[in-house]
Parts: sequence; C-alpha cells; structure tokens
Amino acid sequence: QMEGVNYSLDSDVTYDASEPVMMGIDEAGRGPALGPMVYGAAYCAVADKSALEKIGFKDSKQIDDATREKLFEIMRTGEVMKIGWTITVISPEELSWKMLDLNRTNLNEISHNAAIDLIRNTIAKGINVAEVYVDTVGDPGKYQAKLQRLFPKVSITVSKKADSLYPIVSAASIGAKVTRDRVLNSWVFKEEGLPSLSTQFGSGYPSDPKTKAWMQANVDKVFGFPSVVRFSWKPCQRIMEKSAVQVNWADGDNDVADQADRDVAQPKLKFGSRFRYFADNDMEVC
Repeated sequence: QMEGVNYSLDSDVTYDASEPVMMGIDEAGRGPALGPMVYGAAYCAVADKSALEKIGFKDSKQIDDATREKLFEIMRTGEVMKIGWTITVISPEELSWKMLDLNRTNLNEISHNAAIDLIRNTIAKGINVAEVYVDTVGDPGKYQAKLQRLFPKVSITVSKKADSLYPIVSAASIGAKVTRDRVLNSWVFKEEGLPSLSTQFGSGYPSDPKTKAWMQANVDKVFGFPSVVRFSWKPCQRIMEKSAVQVNWADGDNDVADQADRDVAQPKLKFGSRFRYFADNDMEVC
C-alpha cells in the first residue's frame, strides 16, 4: 500500500508495432469523499474485438465483487486472451491539493489529464494504439475533440455509458474498480497515532450512511480528517464546520462556496485588504 502518493501499475503485455491495438479508458472513485480516484486503461488487438466480447466484460458497477475479481484475473494472467492494462492511482491528498490550490485544477481537468497520460504512456511503450474508447467526463463532443487534437493519428470515441457500450472500456472499468477496492480495503494510515483507526469506510460516497458515520466519528477538532479523506469535498467541509474548531483568519474572508458542477468546496479569497501586521507597524508598499 502506498498512501499519499500517486502511482501506476502496468502489465507487461506488449504487441508488435505493426499490430493495431484498441484501448479503453474509465475511472473508479470520481464521486466518493474517501480514498483515491483510479483511472484504468485496457488494450488488446483490434482483431480480438469479438473474442473480448465473448468473455463477458461489462460495466464494473453492474457486476458483483467476485465477478469483477475473476475478470481482472483474466486480464492479469492473460490465460484466456491477451489483454494489456495500465492503472493510475490518484491519491485523495492530490485531489484535495489540486482542487483547493490558488491555481485550482477542477476534477474534470484532473480526469482528462489522467486519461491523456494513459494514452501517451501506452504509445510510448511502442504499442500501435489505433482506436481509443473513453467514458466521458463532461461534454463528450468537446472531450473527444480535445483528445483528437492531441492524438490526430488515433481514432477517438468518447461517449456516455462507454463502459456499457464497449467491452474494452468495461475491462478498463473493472481494472480501476478492483484496484480502488483493494486500496481502500488495505488502507494503512500514515498519520502518527492512527494505526488502530477503523477502516470500515463503507463505499466512500457521502450518501452512504456507513461512510457518513465514519467521517463524523473520526474528525479531529484541530486537524480535521486523516489523509484518506478528500478535504475539498463539500460534505467533508460541512462536518468540519460543525465538529471542528472554527478558525478566524486575520487576512480576510475564508468562506467556502458551492460549485455548480461538483459538490466540492473551494476557498474564496479577498484581495486588496492589508495584513494587520503591516497596518499596526505603519508599513507602506514601496
């Protein structure tokens, strides 16, 4: 387990440069308030498209844990057919930092960048990526045009419910979901004094009563939550506002605002007012 950092997992599957390959991309853990967001890619020879369909890959959210594990084992071992895969784990700390930073990166952009890196890294391995299928984040037309500009030699398809429409995206979805579940199930808190803290997180979604109960029971009045929690999520902010010590900042307004596209909080910054230290000491701007 590698908490607090981003890392990638790669299969050792390779293809001859002359073999056209199709690739699917999907994520797991975009909406939860706990744990990482995981991006997965799966790829196989375009000639094996029909064989892939017969294996039974479907949207990871529509099958149970045991079936997901079985299908991922097929991908991992290659015993049934040759399928390559690569997975990127984006830590909750990274998500919180990017979404609360002054130069904020929203969740859509983080997701797009993860998908772009998966495509680039696969091509860099010498694999002839001819077709890419992506489950959309945001407007599918704009997202597809963005990817097509970056990869003009690749046939790009971005659509809603791509994990239900294209088995190669389903395979990517399963890899991402299995990885995220394993990360959460084996989570070890890196913060000192917390090794015995419960890891019964539930699904990680704020609407899950088990997740909500865990967050309410484990908020620290001074430090907030352990790093498994995404501080940028509005439900987490609400719990801290209710249960933690309130802080009044001397340098201006530090309220949080709702976002229309995500249930995420972001600090408002007020510029123009002087820090009290400078006013008290009659210091002026040179």
